[in-house]
Amino acid sequence: MANSSGEDELIRLLLKRQSELNSLLEITRAINKNTTTSVLIQMLEVILQNYLQIGRFRFLIEEEENFICISKYGGSFENVSTLHRACQTLSKFKAVTALTNQGNPVLGNYDYFIPFYHKSKPIAFALIGEFSSSSEMLNNDLNFIQTLINVVLVALENKRLFRERLQSERFQREMELAVEVQNMLVPVRIHRDESVEIDARYLPHQNIGGDYFDFIRINEHEFLWCIADVSGKGIAAALLMANFQASLHAWATVDTDLTNIMEHLNKVVLSITKGERFITLFLAKYNEKTRMLNYINAGHNPALLYSKGEAIHLKLGTTMIGVFEELPFLNEGEIDIDPGSLIFNYTDGLIDYDSVGPKTWNEDKLLKFVLQNGELSPDAFNQALLDHVNGIMKGKAIDDITLLTLRIF
Repeated sequence: MANSSGEDELIRLLLKRQSELNSLLEITRAINKNTTTSVLIQMLEVILQNYLQIGRFRFLIEEEENFICISKYGGSFENVSTLHRACQTLSKFKAVTALTNQGNPVLGNYDYFIPFYHKSKPIAFALIGEFSSSSEMLNNDLNFIQTLINVVLVALENKRLFRERLQSERFQREMELAVEVQNMLVPVRIHRDESVEIDARYLPHQNIGGDYFDFIRINEHEFLWCIADVSGKGIAAALLMANFQASLHAWATVDTDLTNIMEHLNKVVLSITKGERFITLFLAKYNEKTRMLNYINAGHNPALLYSKGEAIHLKLGTTMIGVFEELPFLNEGEIDIDPGSLIFNYTDGLIDYDSVGPKTWNEDKLLKFVLQNGELSPDAFNQALLDHVNGIMKGKAIDDITLLTLRIF
């Protein structure tokens, strides 16, 4: 009879092990089929409830520095932060722990605490309650529970890593597309004819920036130029600039009035972004016959006009575009240009940089530089300025840098 009892116990143990293997096999198959997280959690709960007869279960995992409860059944549901604080009191335990005499009212509702660590960092906690197992099978059952939950946890982590990889790949492709778009937007950076000489430099802070510049000859005697900076980065900013450029070119062919062009551009940007992005820009038009310069500064760094040893800021204009349905004010500047005058345009990356101490480079220092170097050619001026600024910033620029310098003959 004793021998028969031993055989029965062995058969029960073998059947139990077979059931455990079948459960793990089903979970593994589901993982290999890329089953959704919710289905995996449902499978876990079915195994715990129906096979192991666990009446109460809580499963918390770490997500973005916080713990969330992704599975719970049985009893009254606690607040997640309350559960997490209770589990933190057990941080000294690195293995399955019986919750006897803990003195915590939350933990008193459970029988066992199961922690999961990655190296020394806790990444998940499980609490099981209303669970009873024979003394002969207790260790086996607890090991199986730990193994089962760990398999699910690894699957969830792999899903998270896969999502992050997809997001990274999408971001990388977005950056590539944005670079392609922006390269199409950047015009020829060197231009010279009998009326004007131009040199432009563009230094994106990252692979893709939000700066834009353009030069358009609108008729036999007039040309227009623009320098702009769009808020934000990436493909959205690049596409916004593409729309902006198309609108600028289209409108400039039918209306050379800067005030009308600016009002139109404001409506275009607002219709695209719904006020979520904005553009600062300096827009100017020069008439070679009258030597008259008209300009509007829309919330941008004012251009600097150098002539005969003096330099002034071209400040008149309006606010940034893409924010208001109607621009609250709009003042167009007008000024006569002497032969040989230099006009320097730039974006705010030229001034902004990281500094642990007092900044030694600002708009006043820039004005002084223009006064000292205003007789240089546009190319030499831009190169001298970049060399000067590089010595100050030492690679600590925090935004794109665009320089657009014109010498008007």
